[in-house]
Formats: sequence, structure tokens, C-alpha cells
Amino acid sequence: MNTLIDITNLNQDLLIYLAIDITIAILLLGAMRFLSGFSAKVNSTDELSKEDNFAFGISVAGSVAAMGIVLTGAITGESASSYMLEAVGMLSYGLFGLILIKIGRVVHDRIALNQIDKTAQIKAHNISVGIVDAAGAIATAIIIKAVLLWVHGLDITTFVAIAAGFVVSQAMLVLVTRIKEKQYANNNQGDCLQEAFADGQTALAIRYAGQVISTALAVTAASHFLTYSPDTIIMNLLGWLVFSVIMTVLVFILTTIAKKLVLWGINLVEEVDQQHNIGVASVEMAISISIALIMTGLMA
Repeated sequence: MNTLIDITNLNQDLLIYLAIDITIAILLLGAMRFLSGFSAKVNSTDELSKEDNFAFGISVAGSVAAMGIVLTGAITGESASSYMLEAVGMLSYGLFGLILIKIGRVVHDRIALNQIDKTAQIKAHNISVGIVDAAGAIATAIIIKAVLLWVHGLDITTFVAIAAGFVVSQAMLVLVTRIKEKQYANNNQGDCLQEAFADGQTALAIRYAGQVISTALAVTAASHFLTYSPDTIIMNLLGWLVFSVIMTVLVFILTTIAKKLVLWGINLVEEVDQQHNIGVASVEMAISISIALIMTGLMA
């Protein structure tokens, strides 16, 4: 009987912790929608329903999904010693993750894709740019989640470590974007990838989404090899960078091989770059993400 009472009390505590986490998560997800409208200087309700702006909807979907991914990194940790600490920890990680997602979007806008105005393009219902924007947010969130699971505790050093992982992630995403721009220009007589996004080439946006998300997954592999220590933040940052480069190159090589096998006999440059074949681009995206998931799973 005493055992049954203990189990019941334990379940009650667990339910309260879950209720706290879920309540904060839902509030943050809702905040992300309205924050997307605020940052774009539009009414999110009007843009989604009255204007039927699919590009804005895709962008918001990416932001909400990104917030959800970040929150899984906070929720899957051990429960705090009290309900108040659980709420503070969940809210702190969630708000910090939200801020980093928004900062990541600014970095993506001003550095990675600095030749187009993503906000203006999304307002103009450019679905391709909406896809690119959503992919950038999700890629950033994947890495933030990995760092949240990697660190432990709730102090200033923890947030420094999360910020360090964020810096590495943005550096890798910018690098991959530059490489893909050069590759696109070489295959298309010097054409600009960013201008292609602005022209509404959805197939290219889908392929790019797969590339940045697979890069983010590759970067997370570092969390399986490095042990978190508050006293070695600089070494951890360098370690994340080294492993990120190695894993990104490895995933790129394996993805290239997989695409040649899965899409045997199909000219990818002709189909995606020139004929804007969304179907082939979707298969490319699936291959990129699948290879990255398999590699990170093997490294875990």
C-alpha cells in the first residue's frame, strides 16, 4: 500500500512538471507566431488569412517548428528540484532559444543571403524565399537543441556555451551557403543563386533547404565527442568547429554518392537548376537529410 502511495505521489509530481513544461512551450510557440509578424511589420492574422500569403505562412511554420525543436532540448533534461526552478529553467532556455533563432535569422539575412531582402520578398508572396527562411530557422534550432542537451546546469557558463555553439552553427551555415552559391554559378554560366531565389525558383529553394538542414545535423555530431566542462569553453568551441567541418565534408561526400545512385540517369543541374523540377529537388532534399540523420545516428 505504501509503495502504491509513493508511486501515485511520484506520478503527481511528474504530471505537474509536464504541465509546467507544456504550458510554457505552448505560450512560446504562440509568441513565435506574433513575433514573426512583428519583425516583418505585418499583422500575422491578416497576412495568413485575409492576404493568403503562403510565403509568410511557410516562414512562420519554420519559426514555430524551430521553437518546438529548441524546446525539446529543454524538456528532455532532468526535472528541477522544485516547480519554480523547472518553470524558470524552461522559460529561460525557451526565451534564449527564441532570441538565438531571431539572431540567426538576422545573420542569415545580412550575411548568408545578403543580396536579397527576405522580408520584402516574403511580403511579396515569394514562396521560394519563404522556404529558404524556414529552413534557416530550423537548421539553427537543430544545433541549439543539440547544445541544450549537451550542457547541464543553469548559470552564466551554460548560456555562454549555448551561444558558442550558436556562433559555430552560423559560421557553418554561411560557409555552406557560399559554397553552394559558387557551385550554382559554375553550373549555370555565372548566375546568382540568391537572384534565383528572388525570381521564385522553388526547386532550388527546396534543394537548399535540404542542404542547410543536413549541415545543421552534421554540426550536432560534435556533442557526442566532446564532454561539457565550464572550465574549457574555448576548447569546446574549437572542438565544435573542427568536428563540424569534418562531419559536414563527410556528409557532403556521402550525399553526393547517394544522389548519384538514387537519382541514377537524371541530370540534376538540368532538372533542378534549369527546368525547376520540384519533384527531383524534393528527392535531393530527402537524400541530404537522410544521410545526415544516418551519420549523426551512427556517431551517437
